Amino acid sequence: MCHVTVVKNIHRGDRLILVPSRNLHQHLGDLLKSMDGADVTFHVGGESFSAHRVVLAARSSVFRAELFGGMKEKAGGPIEISDMESDVFKALLHFIYTDEYEPVAEMTDGCEARREAVMAGHLLVAADRYNIEGLKVICEERMCNLINPDIVATSLALAEQHGFRSIKDACFEFLASPSNLEAMMASDGYEHLKNSCPSVLKELAASFLPAELKAAKDIIMTI
Repeated sequence: MCHVTVVKNIHRGDRLILVPSRNLHQHLGDLLKSMDGADVTFHVGGESFSAHRVVLAARSSVFRAELFGGMKEKAGGPIEISDMESDVFKALLHFIYTDEYEPVAEMTDGCEARREAVMAGHLLVAADRYNIEGLKVICEERMCNLINPDIVATSLALAEQHGFRSIKDACFEFLASPSNLEAMMASDGYEHLKNSCPSVLKELAASFLPAELKAAKDIIMTI
Protein backbone atom coordinates (compact mmCIF):
# COMPACT_ATOMS: atom_id res chain seq x y z
CA MET A 1 0.00 0.00 0.00
CA CYS A 2 1.26 3.46 -0.77
CA HIS A 3 0.05 7.06 -0.82
CA VAL A 4 0.44 9.07 -4.02
CA THR A 5 0.35 12.86 -3.94
CA VAL A 6 -0.09 14.81 -7.18
CA VAL A 7 1.30 18.34 -6.91
CA LYS A 8 0.29 20.93 -9.51
CA ASN A 9 2.62 23.83 -10.18
CA ILE A 10 1.14 27.17 -11.23
CA HIS A 11 3.25 29.82 -12.97
CA ARG A 12 2.27 33.42 -12.22
CA GLY A 13 4.56 35.72 -14.08
CA ASP A 14 8.08 34.77 -13.11
CA ARG A 15 6.98 33.12 -9.87
CA LEU A 16 6.34 29.41 -9.40
CA ILE A 17 3.49 28.77 -6.96
CA LEU A 18 3.30 25.37 -5.32
CA VAL A 19 -0.31 24.32 -4.70
CA PRO A 20 -0.55 22.31 -1.45
CA SER A 21 -2.20 18.90 -1.48
CA ARG A 22 -5.79 18.67 -0.35
CA ASN A 23 -5.93 17.65 3.29
CA LEU A 24 -9.51 18.32 4.34
CA HIS A 25 -9.88 14.70 5.47
CA GLN A 26 -6.88 15.10 7.77
CA HIS A 27 -8.31 18.23 9.36
CA LEU A 28 -11.70 16.58 9.87
CA GLY A 29 -9.98 13.53 11.32
CA ASP A 30 -8.12 15.75 13.78
CA LEU A 31 -11.42 17.44 14.64
CA LEU A 32 -12.96 14.07 15.48
CA LYS A 33 -9.99 13.15 17.67
CA SER A 34 -9.96 16.48 19.55
CA MET A 35 -13.78 16.65 19.84
CA ASP A 36 -13.52 20.46 19.72
CA GLY A 37 -16.98 21.90 19.20
CA ALA A 38 -18.69 18.50 19.39
CA ASP A 39 -22.43 18.96 19.98
CA VAL A 40 -23.89 15.45 19.94
CA THR A 41 -23.11 12.32 21.94
CA PHE A 42 -23.87 8.71 21.08
CA HIS A 43 -24.00 5.80 23.51
CA VAL A 44 -23.04 2.63 21.67
CA GLY A 45 -22.09 -0.72 23.20
CA GLY A 46 -21.28 0.76 26.59
CA GLU A 47 -19.08 3.54 25.17
CA SER A 48 -19.71 7.23 24.48
CA PHE A 49 -18.77 8.97 21.23
CA SER A 50 -18.86 12.71 20.63
CA ALA A 51 -19.37 14.14 17.15
CA HIS A 52 -20.51 17.18 15.21
CA ARG A 53 -24.08 17.31 13.92
CA VAL A 54 -23.27 19.27 10.78
CA VAL A 55 -20.56 16.83 9.71
CA LEU A 56 -22.82 13.83 10.21
CA ALA A 57 -25.70 15.55 8.40
CA ALA A 58 -23.46 16.50 5.48
CA ARG A 59 -22.32 12.91 5.02
CA SER A 60 -25.49 10.95 5.72
CA SER A 61 -29.09 11.67 4.73
CA VAL A 62 -30.24 9.45 7.60
CA PHE A 63 -28.22 11.39 10.17
CA ARG A 64 -29.53 14.60 8.62
CA ALA A 65 -33.11 13.45 9.15
CA GLU A 66 -32.39 12.27 12.69
CA LEU A 67 -30.51 15.39 13.75
CA PHE A 68 -32.21 18.19 11.80
CA GLY A 69 -35.32 16.83 10.12
CA GLY A 70 -38.78 15.75 11.18
CA MET A 71 -37.39 12.87 13.26
CA LYS A 72 -34.96 15.27 14.97
CA GLU A 73 -33.39 13.90 18.14
CA LYS A 74 -33.67 16.09 21.20
CA ALA A 75 -30.81 18.54 21.48
CA GLY A 76 -28.30 18.00 24.27
CA GLY A 77 -29.32 14.48 25.27
CA PRO A 78 -27.22 11.47 24.28
CA ILE A 79 -28.50 9.28 21.44
CA GLU A 80 -28.70 5.58 22.25
CA ILE A 81 -27.80 3.04 19.55
CA SER A 82 -28.51 -0.36 21.02
CA ASP A 83 -28.06 -2.66 18.03
CA MET A 84 -24.46 -1.90 17.05
CA GLU A 85 -21.04 -2.72 18.51
CA SER A 86 -18.88 0.17 19.70
CA ASP A 87 -15.95 -0.71 17.42
CA VAL A 88 -18.28 -0.71 14.41
CA PHE A 89 -19.65 2.74 15.26
CA LYS A 90 -16.11 4.01 15.81
CA ALA A 91 -15.09 2.80 12.34
CA LEU A 92 -18.25 4.34 10.90
CA LEU A 93 -17.39 7.73 12.39
CA HIS A 94 -13.82 7.42 11.16
CA PHE A 95 -15.02 6.97 7.59
CA ILE A 96 -17.57 9.78 7.86
CA TYR A 97 -14.86 12.24 8.89
CA THR A 98 -11.90 10.98 6.83
CA ASP A 99 -13.37 9.02 3.89
CA GLU A 100 -10.99 6.22 4.85
CA TYR A 101 -11.75 2.57 5.61
CA GLU A 102 -9.85 1.46 8.68
CA PRO A 103 -9.06 -2.28 8.56
CA VAL A 104 -9.23 -4.32 11.76
CA ALA A 105 -5.67 -5.57 11.60
CA GLU A 106 -3.07 -6.87 9.21
CA MET A 107 -4.19 -10.31 8.09
CA THR A 108 -1.59 -12.89 9.09
CA ASP A 109 -3.74 -16.02 9.42
CA GLY A 110 -7.25 -17.37 9.09
CA CYS A 111 -8.38 -15.84 12.38
CA GLU A 112 -7.45 -12.35 11.25
CA ALA A 113 -9.22 -12.93 7.94
CA ARG A 114 -12.35 -13.99 9.81
CA ARG A 115 -12.18 -10.93 12.08
CA GLU A 116 -11.75 -8.67 9.07
CA ALA A 117 -14.71 -10.29 7.28
CA VAL A 118 -16.94 -10.04 10.37
CA MET A 119 -16.03 -6.38 10.83
CA ALA A 120 -16.58 -5.61 7.15
CA GLY A 121 -19.99 -7.27 7.38
CA HIS A 122 -21.08 -5.32 10.46
CA LEU A 123 -19.75 -2.10 8.97
CA LEU A 124 -21.57 -2.80 5.71
CA VAL A 125 -24.87 -3.14 7.57
CA ALA A 126 -24.15 0.13 9.41
CA ALA A 127 -23.26 1.93 6.17
CA ASP A 128 -26.46 0.65 4.58
CA ARG A 129 -28.48 1.80 7.59
CA TYR A 130 -27.07 5.34 7.44
CA ASN A 131 -26.93 5.51 3.62
CA ILE A 132 -23.17 6.01 3.29
CA GLU A 133 -22.64 4.70 -0.22
CA GLY A 134 -18.85 5.01 -0.39
CA LEU A 135 -18.38 2.84 2.68
CA LYS A 136 -20.90 0.31 1.39
CA VAL A 137 -18.91 -0.13 -1.82
CA ILE A 138 -15.65 -0.62 0.09
CA CYS A 139 -17.15 -3.11 2.55
CA GLU A 140 -18.83 -5.12 -0.20
CA GLU A 141 -15.54 -5.33 -2.07
CA ARG A 142 -13.72 -6.39 1.09
CA MET A 143 -16.23 -9.14 1.81
CA CYS A 144 -16.09 -10.44 -1.75
CA ASN A 145 -12.28 -10.59 -1.60
CA LEU A 146 -12.25 -12.34 1.79
CA ILE A 147 -14.59 -15.22 0.92
CA ASN A 148 -13.21 -18.59 1.99
CA PRO A 149 -14.75 -21.94 3.08
CA ASP A 150 -14.90 -20.90 6.75
CA ILE A 151 -16.83 -17.66 6.30
CA VAL A 152 -18.77 -18.11 3.04
CA ALA A 153 -21.87 -19.41 4.87
CA THR A 154 -22.11 -16.40 7.18
CA SER A 155 -21.34 -14.04 4.28
CA LEU A 156 -24.12 -15.60 2.22
CA ALA A 157 -26.58 -15.34 5.12
CA LEU A 158 -25.74 -11.66 5.58
CA ALA A 159 -26.07 -10.99 1.84
CA GLU A 160 -29.46 -12.70 1.69
CA GLN A 161 -30.87 -11.02 4.81
CA HIS A 162 -29.84 -7.50 3.76
CA GLY A 163 -30.10 -7.74 -0.02
CA PHE A 164 -26.40 -7.34 -0.88
CA ARG A 165 -26.48 -8.84 -4.37
CA SER A 166 -22.79 -8.51 -5.22
CA ILE A 167 -21.77 -10.53 -2.14
CA LYS A 168 -24.40 -13.16 -2.86
CA ASP A 169 -23.15 -13.52 -6.44
CA ALA A 170 -19.55 -13.83 -5.22
CA CYS A 171 -20.57 -16.54 -2.74
CA PHE A 172 -22.45 -18.48 -5.43
CA GLU A 173 -19.43 -18.25 -7.73
CA PHE A 174 -17.17 -19.53 -4.94
CA LEU A 175 -19.55 -22.39 -4.12
CA ALA A 176 -19.70 -23.51 -7.74
CA SER A 177 -16.59 -25.54 -6.87
CA PRO A 178 -17.64 -28.91 -5.32
CA SER A 179 -14.72 -28.84 -2.88
CA ASN A 180 -15.68 -25.36 -1.66
CA LEU A 181 -19.30 -26.44 -1.30
CA GLU A 182 -18.34 -29.46 0.80
CA ALA A 183 -16.08 -27.32 2.98
CA MET A 184 -18.88 -24.80 3.50
CA MET A 185 -21.26 -27.56 4.60
CA ALA A 186 -18.72 -28.65 7.22
CA SER A 187 -18.21 -25.10 8.56
CA ASP A 188 -19.67 -23.64 11.76
CA GLY A 189 -21.81 -21.16 9.84
CA TYR A 190 -23.65 -23.71 7.72
CA GLU A 191 -26.30 -24.56 10.33
CA HIS A 192 -27.04 -20.87 10.82
CA LEU A 193 -27.39 -20.41 7.07
CA LYS A 194 -29.65 -23.45 6.78
CA ASN A 195 -31.91 -22.30 9.61
CA SER A 196 -32.04 -18.57 8.82
CA CYS A 197 -32.05 -18.57 5.01
CA PRO A 198 -33.32 -21.91 3.65
CA SER A 199 -34.51 -20.23 0.46
CA VAL A 200 -31.00 -19.22 -0.54
CA LEU A 201 -29.86 -22.85 -0.28
CA LYS A 202 -32.67 -23.83 -2.66
CA GLU A 203 -31.53 -21.10 -5.02
CA LEU A 204 -27.95 -22.34 -4.71
CA ALA A 205 -28.98 -25.91 -5.49
CA ALA A 206 -31.02 -24.74 -8.49
CA SER A 207 -28.03 -22.79 -9.82
CA PHE A 208 -26.13 -26.06 -10.32
CA LEU A 209 -28.65 -27.27 -12.89
CA PRO A 210 -28.16 -26.46 -16.59
CA ALA A 211 -30.34 -23.80 -18.18
CA GLU A 212 -32.44 -26.32 -20.12
CA LEU A 213 -33.73 -27.78 -16.83
CA LYS A 214 -35.64 -24.63 -15.90
CA ALA A 215 -38.67 -26.67 -14.84
CA ALA A 216 -36.52 -28.61 -12.35
CA LYS A 217 -35.19 -25.33 -10.99
CA ASP A 218 -38.72 -24.05 -10.52
CA ILE A 219 -39.65 -27.24 -8.64
CA ILE A 220 -36.67 -26.84 -6.29
CA MET A 221 -37.64 -23.24 -5.52
CA THR A 222 -41.19 -24.26 -4.58
CA ILE A 223 -40.19 -27.06 -2.20
